[in-house]
Amino acid sequence: MQRLLVTAMAAALASAAAAQTPAIAPAPAPAPAPTAIDNTTQAEDVSYKKDANERMTVPVLLSGKGPYRFLVDTGANRTAISREVASSLRLTAGEAAALHDAAGVTNVSTANVPAIQLTKKEIRNVEAALLESANMGADGILGTDSLRSQRVLFDFEAQTLSIVPSAMPDFKAEPGTIVVRGTRKNGRLIITDAAANGRPLAVVVDTGAQYTIGNSALRRALLGAKLLGPSQQVELQTVTGDKIAGEFMFVRELEIGGVTLRDLLIVFADAHTFKLLGFDKRPALLLGMNAMRAFKKVSIDFANRKLRVVIPEHSALDMRLASARLR
Repeated sequence: MQRLLVTAMAAALASAAAAQTPAIAPAPAPAPAPTAIDNTTQAEDVSYKKDANERMTVPVLLSGKGPYRFLVDTGANRTAISREVASSLRLTAGEAAALHDAAGVTNVSTANVPAIQLTKKEIRNVEAALLESANMGADGILGTDSLRSQRVLFDFEAQTLSIVPSAMPDFKAEPGTIVVRGTRKNGRLIITDAAANGRPLAVVVDTGAQYTIGNSALRRALLGAKLLGPSQQVELQTVTGDKIAGEFMFVRELEIGGVTLRDLLIVFADAHTFKLLGFDKRPALLLGMNAMRAFKKVSIDFANRKLRVVIPEHSALDMRLASARLR
C-alpha cells in the first residue's frame, strides 16, 4: 500500500520538471527504430477526479451509502477506509492486521465492509484496514484484494476509469496499442521485460504512487555505470503518515516491453515494498502515475497478467501529463 507523496523539496521538483520533462517512444525493434513522439512530458465507466498530487479518486458506495472518494491503488494488497467513514457507518470491527507500506510494517485495526460498489457489481465482505483520511488523502483505497479478478482501464483523455471483470473484452485495438505480459506476486502485477538505461530490472505497476520509485540496487547499478545525473533530496509520506528519505534523479530511458519512456523522473528510496516482494537485492522500481500519464490509455489486467497501453497519436502531449509537477 503506497500512496507515496513528496512532502519536501517541492520547489526543487517543480523546477526540475519545468527544465526537463519526460517523453515517450516505441521501443527499438528489428525494423528501423521509431522516433520519439515528442519531447514533452509523460506528465459502465466512472469519471475520476484528480487530487492535488495528480492521483485519481473515484466515487464508491459502501453498503449503499455515499458516494465516498477512493483511490485506486494497484500497489496496495489491502483495501482501506478512513476511521471517520467507518465510524459514521458503524461498521463491525475486525481483527488487527499487519499493514505493509513503503516505510515498513504497522499493526492496524480493520473493519468489515459488507459491500463495496464502484460499478453495478458489488464486492462483498471486505476486511478493510482503518487509516486516517488525512494520510490517505481520500475516504479510502481500493487495493488489489478488491481488484484481483478485474481489469482496470484508465482513459486519460476522456478522464474516465473502468473496472470490469477480466473475462470481458478489453478496449479495441487502435494505433499505438502495445501489450506487455507480466506475472503476479502478492497481488501486484510485475513486469520483468524491462530495463533502465540498458540495465535489466523488475517493474511493479503502482497507481497509488505519485512518482516512480526506484530501489537502491537500481540506483547503484546506474550510478556505477555513470548513467545518472545529479540528485536532490526529497521526503516521501506513506498512508500511515510515516516518512522515508529519498532522492530524485532523471533516468534517460526506461524500456517496458514495447515502450520506451525517456527522461523519466524517478525517486530512489529504500521502500519496504521492495523487500516485501523480494526485490531488495535486485534492480526494481514501482511504476507510478508520473509514468503512466504518458499514455492515452492504460489497462491493467490482474487475472490475465497483462499491461496494455495506447501511445498518444499526436506529437504534442498535453501538459496535464506532467511527470514531476507539484501543485
